[in-house]
Amino acid sequence: MRIALLPSQYFPSLGGVEELTRNLAANLSKSGDEVEVWAPAPEIETDTPTGTEHLDGIRVRRFRYALPRADPASLAPLLVEGLPTLGAMLRAVVDFQPDVINVQCFGPNGVYATALSMLTGLPLVVSLQGETLMDDSDIYTISATMRASLRAGIGQAKRVTGCSAFTLRDAEARFGLAPGAGQVIFNDANPDLIGTREEMGLPDCLEFLAGTRYVACLGRVVDNKGFDLLLDAFNLIRSDHPGVHLVVGGSGSKLEDLRRLAGRLGLSDRVHFPGRLSRYEVAQVLTSATVFVMPSRLEPFGIVVLEAWRAGTAVIATSIGGPPEFVSDGADGLLVDPHDTRQLADALARLLDDDELRQRIALAGKVRFRDFEWPTLTFEYRKLYSGAVSARHPLRSRLIRAAARRKHSTDQSPRRKSS
Repeated sequence: MRIALLPSQYFPSLGGVEELTRNLAANLSKSGDEVEVWAPAPEIETDTPTGTEHLDGIRVRRFRYALPRADPASLAPLLVEGLPTLGAMLRAVVDFQPDVINVQCFGPNGVYATALSMLTGLPLVVSLQGETLMDDSDIYTISATMRASLRAGIGQAKRVTGCSAFTLRDAEARFGLAPGAGQVIFNDANPDLIGTREEMGLPDCLEFLAGTRYVACLGRVVDNKGFDLLLDAFNLIRSDHPGVHLVVGGSGSKLEDLRRLAGRLGLSDRVHFPGRLSRYEVAQVLTSATVFVMPSRLEPFGIVVLEAWRAGTAVIATSIGGPPEFVSDGADGLLVDPHDTRQLADALARLLDDDELRQRIALAGKVRFRDFEWPTLTFEYRKLYSGAVSARHPLRSRLIRAAARRKHSTDQSPRRKSS
């Protein structure tokens, strides 16, 4: 099967959707499928080309997805900006001939994928990753265009998945997904890049913490992630745990606000902000941590919980959103409403003070991680794609194949010499 994956962001950007798509592409390829990633051109400074490249043996095509305006009446400028991109995507369809296109996290990528599916008859799969609830700019609240686009995408899609039932319920309530029509496919983490505490060490920027007990939290430093709530909770236990530090890994719009909050609380010498971390550095930080905390005000899923489980580190996770669907409170993690900073502080103190409890939860999490192995997830996606492909539009499929044959014939024919 030929599969085109269209993530909202991709490497060199780092995040849950980026990691999920990269691992999914690699594992589908291992299963014998032909896979391409059709990714947005990177917005950060990088040497990565914006045309075509290869990553992990997978062909990655880069497209510039013009961002839809907030007002549907301003769609005309978007069409002018977007037509070259749509044309390039149509050429990619003729070249690659995908059987299915899968949007991972619906953003501008989803707008173009929906249009592409309508034009070509290619079956569309929309995989919701909590973007309707966790977008940094709250785009689905402020943009009528994006709300309409997602409704259109869900209506066009042959299959819709969500990273949690919580995510699917939101799509049902606000974006026209028929009740019960979506399928939950949990996310997964990369099983590689992990070792013992001694083997992993710490990133260079945190080597001074070697041998020190610390609490770790990782992710985009934005309001929804609740890192400020964790600082408040950490402040409540500081005097009883003078040797414990806090590491807040990641970058984002609230990073400077967090630094200032740590200063106001008098925690500047015990709270550390290493910034953006690589995949390997994330594994290093989690393996060496005493406790991991995900204090999100709301979290559709939380891949970083899986990464902490894989690392063998005890987890405290938010009780709001998707985590209660896969974290068993008191068994493989502790679930806490982070808005209650006293409750969060008490959970932290419990795990820091009770070695037996902490080790038991860490071990249970490591065992639980086995339920999220990539062969299982890959099988679920392949079954999903097969169901979507069975509904493919036959006439448009023939047109795509005919266009591809004409292109192949043109490419193979000898060029005429100019007279």
